[in-house]
Amino acid sequence: MSKGTHEYRPDPRNDEILVYVNGEHVPRAEARVSVLDSGFVLGDGVWEGLRVHRGRIAFLGLHLDRLQEGAKALDLDIGLDRAELTEALYGTLRANRMSDDVHIRLMVSRGVKATPYQDPRVTIGPATIVIIPEYKVPDPSVAARGIRLFTVHVRRGPPDVQDPKLNSHSKLNCILACIQATRAGADEALMLDPHGFVATCNSTHFFIVRKDEVWTSSGDYCLGGITRGNVIRLCRENSIPVHQRNFSLTDVYGADESFVTGTFAGVAPVSTVDGRTIGLGNRGPMTERLQSLYLDLIDRECPG
Repeated sequence: MSKGTHEYRPDPRNDEILVYVNGEHVPRAEARVSVLDSGFVLGDGVWEGLRVHRGRIAFLGLHLDRLQEGAKALDLDIGLDRAELTEALYGTLRANRMSDDVHIRLMVSRGVKATPYQDPRVTIGPATIVIIPEYKVPDPSVAARGIRLFTVHVRRGPPDVQDPKLNSHSKLNCILACIQATRAGADEALMLDPHGFVATCNSTHFFIVRKDEVWTSSGDYCLGGITRGNVIRLCRENSIPVHQRNFSLTDVYGADESFVTGTFAGVAPVSTVDGRTIGLGNRGPMTERLQSLYLDLIDRECPG
């Protein structure tokens, strides 16, 4: 079954990796957290997905900014400062002798609770920190053939309901969106904002190309994507007109190209939306150019 932009080829080396759990490196098969952990009981926590290239974690500073900002918004004490988090990440890579083609999931929950109840005041321990590194390379065919999107009824909510800028463990609305898109035969979900404008996808950020201009959403109803921001910056640095604006599905269906961005897959083309072929139904010239510019940026960020 397709996993959209998260499609990858399994690597048997992952069976033997060591997982960081609260300061210890534990074999994957033995890695555990408590059934009373806030992340398990309530989805109370924040997380980041990270890419390792040439022995370095790409855009680590930006990811730690987002993690710490989310933790502060949730009044969650991570218990480690930036330097300590950085050492925990690189220490886990060293423990596994990993240097390239690695994807990391960094997860922080509020910690163990005295009883399964939502009030943070019944938390009795420090934050739970888990780092899972995996040998995980995006399927290269996705970067060429593109993915299929389906517009779902599940909306991205306003910040007074659950701020979509929080990269929290609680991802239920995105999961529901993913389920609907999968049942419709698509790879991922395209989600609208409360006003009916295009917001984002369930696990990536969405762009269209119209008359050599790159459009993406206003950003009001989506996560502050690291790759999204880098692509916007690359457009500006390379004299490619780019706009963060409200636009509708009518604009999408008539677009010349479309693509999505994310930490795992980088820049990936979109072939169809709601059964409508976008452009010629394959990777367009703007998408291909931005893929190349993004790979160059990764190489500059991680020189080895």
